[in-house]
Amino acid sequence: MEDDVEMAAVEAEAGDGAPLELDDMKKRLKEMEDEAAALREMQAKVEKEMGAVQDPAAAAASQANKEEVDSRSVFVGNVDYACTPEEVQQHFQSCGTVNRVTIRTNKFGQPKGYAYVEFLEQEAVQEALLLNESELHGRQLKVSAKRTNIPGMKQFRPRRSNPYMGFRGRAPFMGPFMYPPYGYGKVPRFRAPMRYSPYF
Repeated sequence: MEDDVEMAAVEAEAGDGAPLELDDMKKRLKEMEDEAAALREMQAKVEKEMGAVQDPAAAAASQANKEEVDSRSVFVGNVDYACTPEEVQQHFQSCGTVNRVTIRTNKFGQPKGYAYVEFLEQEAVQEALLLNESELHGRQLKVSAKRTNIPGMKQFRPRRSNPYMGFRGRAPFMGPFMYPPYGYGKVPRFRAPMRYSPYF
């Protein structure tokens, strides 16, 4: 009989405490969900500001647009440094309607010696290619169709050795010795420890 009374008391305490704990947990869960939603909203806002949000469809559309613009453009090399965009535009005016002339410059604002000419019509590119080796400011221009750069495809350029830097590579193979022999009476101040190297 006493056991039944104690069990009833324990159940009553558990019954009274359970709704409070459940409400408390629901309240905490709601707060966490609100916090997560606020974080997602802030992240979306930051990504939008940084321009990081770019869906694949938009990227493909921008790439297609770039290719279309490049098909209406030509590369002009050996442009005189004193040449202005207006002079380049006048030179190519006979080919078709020039939409834009871009003379590339370095970080100091000095011209690099080449330019891009964009036309409104695609047929003007063929006319512009006929002006290859024509003269502007006493220099022969090199005109070619502009190629489209593919993102992520970097052209490999091997490093050229500088003849003024001396030999900085590995010492040439000299038989069983890794280092060239020292002259009579010469003692090296420092000699790197010999390391096992299966490939020379």
